[in-house]
Amino acid sequence: MSEIVKKYYNDISVHELNRLNNHYSIIEYKSTMYLIDKYMKKNTHIFDIGSGPGRYSVDLLKKQYKISLLDISDKSIDLAKQIIEKENYKAENYYAMSALELDKFEDDTFDNALILGPMYHLHSKLDRLEVLKNAKRIVKKDGIIIISYINSYGIIRSSLFEFPEAYTDDKSFNQSLKGDLQLSSEESFTEAYFTKPLLAGKEIEEAGLKILSYAGAESFLSGLHLELKRLYDEEDQTIYNNYIRIASENCEMEHYKDTTEHTLFVCKVCKWCVKLLLI
Repeated sequence: MSEIVKKYYNDISVHELNRLNNHYSIIEYKSTMYLIDKYMKKNTHIFDIGSGPGRYSVDLLKKQYKISLLDISDKSIDLAKQIIEKENYKAENYYAMSALELDKFEDDTFDNALILGPMYHLHSKLDRLEVLKNAKRIVKKDGIIIISYINSYGIIRSSLFEFPEAYTDDKSFNQSLKGDLQLSSEESFTEAYFTKPLLAGKEIEEAGLKILSYAGAESFLSGLHLELKRLYDEEDQTIYNNYIRIASENCEMEHYKDTTEHTLFVCKVCKWCVKLLLI
C-alpha cells in the first residue's frame, strides 16, 4: 500500500477517530458492530487489520474481546494506543504495518479478523487476493473475517450530496456501474478502489473464504445525509436513535444491501477448502 495512502491517514487520524460518531456515519459503525456481535464468538482474539485510530478496537475491548491492531498509519496506531490506555484497557499488540505485510504472521494466530479499510485502497487484484489469502491463513479454522469494500453503486447515490461534480457525463456513471474502479489521489479522497458487491464477492471466494452473509453498512438510510441531519438536530433523539438501530439490525436486508456506500462481507475460514481444491 502506497506512501500516499499512509500520509493521508497520518494527516487525518483524529478526524478518522471521530468520523464514525457523526449523525450519518454512525450507521456504518452500528451495522459493523451488529455483525460482529452476531457472528463472532465472545471473548476471542480479533485482529483489527486497518484499525485506524482504534474506533472499533476500543469498544470491542469493552466487550471483553482480545484485540490486536494493525494499520499503515503510524500516527493512527499511536493514537489508538493512547486512547486504549487512557480507557485503562490493554491490547495484545500494535503493528504500524501495511496489510500487504500479513505474510510476517504465523498460521492460525488469531480467532477472528476485521478488514475494514485496506480493500478501499488496493488497485491490484493480486494485492487484494494476497491480503485475503493471508488473512485466511493467520485466522484459525472456523474463525470469522468481516471484510469491507467501497461499493461503486452506492458511491453514485452518495455523490449527489458529497461530490456531484464527479458525475458530469455518462462515462463517469458507467464506470461506477461497471465496478473495479481504480482512482488516483487526484480523482478521489486518496488512492481508492471502488467495486460492486458481485465482483467483491467473487474475489473473496477466489481467495478461498466462505461467504456466510453480506450487508449494506448504511442499510435503508444510505444517502439520506440531509434527512438524518434534520432528524438529529430537530426531532426527539428517541426517533433518530430508532432509525439508526433498526437500520443497523437490518443491514443484511436483501432490498438494500447492494446499493449502500460500504459493503460488509461476513466470511468463514474453512481450512479444508484448499485441500479439497487440490484433490
